Amino acid sequence: MRIAVTYDNGEIFQHFGKTEEFKFYDIENNKIIKEEVVGTNGQGHGALAGFLKNAEVDVLICGGIGGGAQMAMREVGIQLYGGNSGNADEAVKAFLTNTLVQNDNPTCDHHHEHGEEHSCGSHGCKH
Repeated sequence: MRIAVTYDNGEIFQHFGKTEEFKFYDIENNKIIKEEVVGTNGQGHGALAGFLKNAEVDVLICGGIGGGAQMAMREVGIQLYGGNSGNADEAVKAFLTNTLVQNDNPTCDHHHEHGEEHSCGSHGCKH
């Protein structure tokens, strides 16, 4: 199994479509056997589903993620755990012990470029 986490300096990056790095965790027998930080090469939003599928990712852990990206994850067969924050390694450990919370509404459906105030639920979006 391969888990991907939106990644920024050890933490879960809070806007899926703008993430510049993922940390990949390869899992065997419910243990992490390999970790690797990979850049997205400037790909964003819609292209990220294909990027993750090509990397053979099975599970995505992220902060806010829009409805279109959620649908794209389902279409490529990637299990989504959105709406998370905090340390990336700890989130993966929580997933492996079945204690990572599955957020039913991880959507970050606002437009950052206009500078208006918004609410991202509990994921602490800083954009």
